[in-house]
Amino acid sequence: MEITPLLKAERPTLSFEFFPPKNDKGSSELLKTVGELGSLDPAFVSVTYGAGGTTRERTRSVVQEIMKQAAVPTIPHLTCIGHSEAEMSEILDQYASDNVGTILALRGDPPRNQPGYDRSGDHFKYAADLVRFIKAHPHPFEVGVAGFPEGHPTTQNRLEEMDHFKAKVDEGADYICTQLFFDNHDFADYRERCELMGIHLPIVAGIMPITTLTSMKRMADLAAGSHFPAALLRVLHDAGDDAAAIRQAGIDYATAQCQGLIDEAVSGLHLYTLNKSSATREIAEALSW
Repeated sequence: MEITPLLKAERPTLSFEFFPPKNDKGSSELLKTVGELGSLDPAFVSVTYGAGGTTRERTRSVVQEIMKQAAVPTIPHLTCIGHSEAEMSEILDQYASDNVGTILALRGDPPRNQPGYDRSGDHFKYAADLVRFIKAHPHPFEVGVAGFPEGHPTTQNRLEEMDHFKAKVDEGADYICTQLFFDNHDFADYRERCELMGIHLPIVAGIMPITTLTSMKRMADLAAGSHFPAALLRVLHDAGDDAAAIRQAGIDYATAQCQGLIDEAVSGLHLYTLNKSSATREIAEALSW
């Protein structure tokens, strides 16, 4: 099933992101979460892909199970670092046989257990190369690409960043899904930058509710350069040491952020679930989804 027509509809889409669990217990819990969130009638869900293809088989297995049990369009993430052309063809053939219709094409990160990974031998240097390769496959995949409202972490020059982004869009991308952000002004500025570059694809906004201070600090470490606006820091500060109050403040902030994006005619809201349903469900219900 194609998702691009849904992203061009008048009402924004709602979608969720999951990661492949490490064991059978985690898989069982994930499928339970998928079932709980299914009542919200998501337009699609996506499943992440480990650095350097480390979750290749688990990602495909999760995609298969979700499509089988939840009957919702499921989008596998696919990264190009560390993959040969033959490996990528095999992966695409497998997803074609699974009736997967859409893939999110990413450059990705090197394997964490290989510091100093040498990319000189990689067939796919950039996400643009992967988009081109997917579009040349006999199966008519839709392709999504990542957008960076706060700026790409490895490209400080934002003019150069948008040139690189336009290159992968021009290879045939069908829609854009952004990395998480916490300030809607960053999203509005990014959307305008895209328009100025002649990019007129649907843009799905990536939203992650902060439910603990620990998760925010971990996010700051992992996503170098993330902007935590003062308005968000204020509501978390006002919650003090009360874990329940911190969680509610984070959910309320994310809900207000989503509503603001809806008011500005966002194409879709993509919630990073961390494989749990409660915060996502509360946000959707507060938005009267």
